[in-house]
Amino acid sequence: MESILQLDQRIFLFFNGLHVDWLDPIMIWASNEIVWYPAYALIIWLIFRTYQNWRLSALTVVLIILAVISADSFTSKVMKPYFKRPRPTHELAIKDQVHTVYGYRGGQYGFASSHAANTFAFAMLAWLLFRGYWRYAGWFFAWAIAIAYTRMYLGVHYPLDLATGALVGVLFALLYYQLILWLRHRLQLQAAG
Repeated sequence: MESILQLDQRIFLFFNGLHVDWLDPIMIWASNEIVWYPAYALIIWLIFRTYQNWRLSALTVVLIILAVISADSFTSKVMKPYFKRPRPTHELAIKDQVHTVYGYRGGQYGFASSHAANTFAFAMLAWLLFRGYWRYAGWFFAWAIAIAYTRMYLGVHYPLDLATGALVGVLFALLYYQLILWLRHRLQLQAAG
């Protein structure tokens, strides 16, 4: 396990070291949740446009929100306090080698990344819901990967934090997708019945 963590540190230091000053404000901006609102608005619009059933659309939006909140809560309230893995900016052995932006260091613990969990839950649900309707649905994964990279660039997450957060997000998305399918089926039965 120690060698995996050392490799994780080396990979982190490599990618975190690939910084350029003009990217610093862009990376901190892209990492801010407020910037994600256009993606959320696009999905809400697509849901209401695609389903054309107000009740199903509203339930789908609520379940997407719950999936993102669940992924966030699981990583921040369960995993981080349980594993207590310091963020790179708080890791005594390497903190002086970490490039930070505007002194941003994040909270004390980083395993697993809530940003990665949130964005991958959202991206996976967007892809599952719209892969047959909208050919660009896969681009939400590029967005999620870009957000995850900003966290390494900013020095607050190791690659393993990000990969695990992404996995948590995907798993919550799959769980909530099954719930969406079940509700869709129930609503269709009610409409037919």
